[in-house]
Amino acid sequence: IGEWTLPGACFLLETARDTDVGKNSLLSYHLTSNPSFSLALKESPDGSKQPELVLDKTLDREKESSFELVLTAVDGGDPARSGTIQIHINVTDLNDNSPVFSKRLYEARVSENLPAGSEVLQVLATDADLGTNGQVSYYFGDVSESITALFTVERESGKVRTVGSLDFEEKSKYVFGLEARDGGGLVSQCKVQIDITDENDNAPEISILSLSSPVPEDAPVGTVVALLKVRDRDSGENGQVSCELSGEAALSMNPGGSKQPELVLERALDREKQSSLELVLMAVDGGDPPRSGTVQVRINVTDANDNPPVFSKRVYETRVAENLPVGSLVLQVLATDADAGSNGRVSYS
Repeated sequence: IGEWTLPGACFLLETARDTDVGKNSLLSYHLTSNPSFSLALKESPDGSKQPELVLDKTLDREKESSFELVLTAVDGGDPARSGTIQIHINVTDLNDNSPVFSKRLYEARVSENLPAGSEVLQVLATDADLGTNGQVSYYFGDVSESITALFTVERESGKVRTVGSLDFEEKSKYVFGLEARDGGGLVSQCKVQIDITDENDNAPEISILSLSSPVPEDAPVGTVVALLKVRDRDSGENGQVSCELSGEAALSMNPGGSKQPELVLERALDREKQSSLELVLMAVDGGDPPRSGTVQVRINVTDANDNPPVFSKRVYETRVAENLPVGSLVLQVLATDADAGSNGRVSYS
């Protein structure tokens, strides 16, 4: 009997036969007491009575899948004699149960460097029905292409796997819906939340926002020579950056570790000793192992008129004849100036 059968439905049962005659062959029927079924007698044209099994209440295969009843026929003799027959009733399934997920929300936390094809989590839905009505398959709900480009769900097992590369810096959390469908078309839904954890997969980036080059050699100590920008796309300790300076003692980083550090003069410059400054700026993150980025900086030093001309001798001496003609060369003096350009051009008077 299908569990969709409505109460009041009747099912004919076998009629008992008694070879006696008279009242000894008059039969009455009795059915094992059961709240779901009762017995009715249908009178035939020949006056005999046909027993019928009557369904009294709605069946639910998931609660009771079968019934064992006993039909007894009793004759009218004294003493009465009886015969019995067993009635075995199987309740056939109706797809009246939707799949049920074990959780409403499934959560997982995975690393952003998880290889494609890795299992992230597994969902599970059960269906109380039988056969194809109880066979559950898993599908994505109404999700965007960005989800299906990164994840897939196995229809039979409910395992969610990666199919693309995850990137914490692009997106740190994915929330989407999954569906469980049984063979009869009934559907239920659940939510999946996947949190992406950061890996130190990005090196710090250090760039120059502004650079004062050339720098006059008489620039005071503390002058800001360059503004820098430091960036690391990772998070937490992986994105915490410190800066280092190498190659030139005349400059220092201020303040150390800032996201926008400055290069400042630490001591006075002297173009005559060094006409340019070359240094390497390095940014190092706090990952394990750490990653770093570098940038090279060259700063030219311009001249200040900080050097007087210097004669090659303090005293020049010569002897000349008294009859030397006017305009004759007597001697030549020489002075040099360490400065550059017009500051280093020497005239005599």
